[in-house]
Amino acid sequence: MEELRKKAEEVLETYVKDPYHLTHARMVAKAMEAVAERDGKDPDMYYATGLVHDIDYGDDYDVADHTKISKRVLEEAGFPAEVIHAVQSHAWQLSGVQPETHLDFALVACDEISGLFYAYKLMRPDGFKGMKVSSFKKKFKDKGFAAKVDRDDIMVGVEGLGTDLGEHIQLLIEAFSDFE
Repeated sequence: MEELRKKAEEVLETYVKDPYHLTHARMVAKAMEAVAERDGKDPDMYYATGLVHDIDYGDDYDVADHTKISKRVLEEAGFPAEVIHAVQSHAWQLSGVQPETHLDFALVACDEISGLFYAYKLMRPDGFKGMKVSSFKKKFKDKGFAAKVDRDDIMVGVEGLGTDLGEHIQLLIEAFSDFE
């Protein structure tokens, strides 16, 4: 499945040019890989899904089209149906495709929270190093911090994975420990 990672990287580089969105995609991919490894799933598929989940999101795209372009691009590139479903379901409010599978819920659980991690990292002198679950949870509860991050979406994903928020945060702290 390493081939899938390579294909995902090519698609990401073709469609995403903004440095923040590239960083976000890579953070979500790392988070997804960590979830897959913890839960005995295919880390390459999860990583690839994280990389391509927002290829049609950003300043160059109309938010109403989010996941529509992705679906076409990923189908044409030969991505597995479960990856395409996960990409569509991570924005179920726009796509109408509900999260159903472990892969779907993993993407929902990792997408928005990666944005929160990124914002929190920026205000810490050591970035991810030494980050604590309790400190991160305070930022999670503070709706004014990274206000665009949808905490309810995160909880849909976390609950769909059958884990709790603290365990999910700890897993991602570890996953991001070497992320710059």
